[in-house]
Amino acid sequence: MIGQAINRVDGPLKVTGRATYAYEHWEAGQPLYGFIRGATIGRGRITRIDTSRAEDSPGVRTVITYRNAPSQGTPDPAVPSQYWRAQPVLTGVEIRHYGQPVALAVAATFEQARAAANLIDIEYAIEPGNYDFAANRELSYMPHLVNADLQCETAVGDFDTGFGSAAVKIDQRYTTPYQFSQPMEPNACLAVPRGDDLIIYVSAQIVDAARISIASTLRMDPQRIQVIAPFVGGGFGSKLGIHSETILAAIAARLLKKPVKVVLARQQIFHLMGVRPVTNQRVRLGAARDGRLIALAHEVNMYTSPHAEFAEQTAATARALYAAPNRLTNHWLTPLDLPRGEDVRAPGEAPGLLAVESAMDELAYALGMDPIELRIKNEPKVHPETGVPFGERHLVDCMREGARRFGWNRRPVRPGSRREGRWLVGYGMAAAIRMHFQGPAKARVRMGSDGVAVVQSDMTDIGGGTYTILTQVAAEALGLPIDRVRVELGRSDFPVSFGTGGSWGAANSSTAVYRACRALREKLAASACNDLKSPLHGLDPQAAILSGGRVTVAAKSEAMAKIVARNHPEGLEGEGEIEGMENDPNYTAYSLNSYGAHFAEVGVDVDTAEIRLRRMLGVFNAGRILNPKTARSQMIGGMTLGVSYALLEEAIVDTRSGAFVNRDLAEYLVPVHADIPEIDAVFVDGFDDKANILGVKGIGELGVCGSAAAVTNAVFNATGIRVREFPITLDKMLGRLPRPNGSPSSAAK
Repeated sequence: MIGQAINRVDGPLKVTGRATYAYEHWEAGQPLYGFIRGATIGRGRITRIDTSRAEDSPGVRTVITYRNAPSQGTPDPAVPSQYWRAQPVLTGVEIRHYGQPVALAVAATFEQARAAANLIDIEYAIEPGNYDFAANRELSYMPHLVNADLQCETAVGDFDTGFGSAAVKIDQRYTTPYQFSQPMEPNACLAVPRGDDLIIYVSAQIVDAARISIASTLRMDPQRIQVIAPFVGGGFGSKLGIHSETILAAIAARLLKKPVKVVLARQQIFHLMGVRPVTNQRVRLGAARDGRLIALAHEVNMYTSPHAEFAEQTAATARALYAAPNRLTNHWLTPLDLPRGEDVRAPGEAPGLLAVESAMDELAYALGMDPIELRIKNEPKVHPETGVPFGERHLVDCMREGARRFGWNRRPVRPGSRREGRWLVGYGMAAAIRMHFQGPAKARVRMGSDGVAVVQSDMTDIGGGTYTILTQVAAEALGLPIDRVRVELGRSDFPVSFGTGGSWGAANSSTAVYRACRALREKLAASACNDLKSPLHGLDPQAAILSGGRVTVAAKSEAMAKIVARNHPEGLEGEGEIEGMENDPNYTAYSLNSYGAHFAEVGVDVDTAEIRLRRMLGVFNAGRILNPKTARSQMIGGMTLGVSYALLEEAIVDTRSGAFVNRDLAEYLVPVHADIPEIDAVFVDGFDDKANILGVKGIGELGVCGSAAAVTNAVFNATGIRVREFPITLDKMLGRLPRPNGSPSSAAK
């Protein structure tokens, strides 16, 4: 059953509208509605706030500000992840960023709440703020650690000497913009009071983080909070932790003793969710004439909030990718008065690979080498910095298979040399790597007298197919057809998992479920073999085979349902778990990653500089694939995001106010159907036994990693224009396109 391309088991619920998301729950009856009022300055303090007009408007039940909000907990830096920390709101007059919540209006309808929020009169004392990343680089500092508790800086050999001795050098800076997750389902919460308890229906990627964070903020016993999140309409990092809509809904529900719903309008997401930091990345590559790397350096400066440090692990990308004896990586942070940084769609690798793989393409052209052959020449035998062996690594196989399938041998060798009518045509490729993370996770599998196995975990399904793959794992482990397995997810009264994010969800949860099923198998077999009434009595339970809903030993068998009904009428269950990577010796002994290779063909209009993706291919190695259909869908989605990073996506800050000026999906551009033609994703078979017992590694974000660089490298191949300030927009191309005779203009570089 594992490895089969079965359809999503939750598909019928979703296509018929019966899958219930956070804002759609009505179990508590008619709720009240809250709407957040945000600050209209970037830094300063509130000097006057008058809520009288809002309170007198139709339907309004209350207006909450710092003056009547309850005392709340403060973030504890001793808690390793910000997603488990308190997230207080409306705690005082200080304004730290544009859009910061300053009030919540609660009314009988959403429209009344929104109208009331706009009637609140607020005056501010504006203070000078730092909003311009480029102008404040002198404020930069080096953090102690970066995301995922990785080292901030590393050094191997003598980079300066190695780089100085190299025959061919690349020394370039690449910049990436602020970006937002922007899931289809807006961040939303329904808070329902039950005496001293709270039921929280929330769109969250990690149920345990939501529960602990809410409890810490409201100074409640976590056991008095129940979090429910059976379906999540996308997250991409924005729902790893809870935000102001959840805390404010909970505060209002407790104050009014009524259910309260709060949802963010799309424009509010741009200031109330975390943002991927802008980066300025310096990549230096020094190589011998044969292409062998002698020196490699990746140095990153990025934005952080001065109040909630976030250091994306962008420079860690290059550490395991290519061999070079002399190496240097580091991260620097520039504090600005903007919303806090958070994980956004393949944090670290997405912006890091865009720079590193662009630089590798530049080096290939400087050497006159094929970009694939340059990468293969620098394929490491062990981790280039730690010296530990890799788990399963088929990166070279991905590149070679991709080249064959894509027709890489037809690539124009000279940039700007292939033209089809008004279109300049080019090919590009890039390598992909994504660290395989592992977090602690537990699961429970219970079989009733009807022979149906019920899988329970607080794990969430954010659209990747968790319900389906866990059904497959349990069905195979217990020898059941898939219609005899029911998966229940997203409730805090289920065993605690590490949730969904960072591409760790499937591997963690499936391993825990598999181990729970193994425990249940052993109990079933032992129960039958020790039962005088069973045909299996006296046989060896270790020899039992579970298949077709029956337990078989030698030539004798009995239905699982009969065993449970006779001996365990209350049901029989097994539990399983997986430890976090910090407690798994394989994460010290091996370098565990997923890999891939991206290929892209683009056309560039010679007159308008319009860039059109023509086709795209990704070839990936991520251990054992649980479901090829859902996996392929995820990879194609990730590759689409790579196109977005390369050509479209950019949040722009007004450096006078700290506001994001393009704060809607009309001006914050993401791909639409017309932007994405033929995309294919295939997998190189694998099984990484160093990752877990199932041989599974993360794939969710692998499709994003490197795909943007493949597109940008194709643009260079088509035009001879190298853009290093992303995304590649028309203004960066016009005036630099090749002249009518086919040669690049003098501005192309």
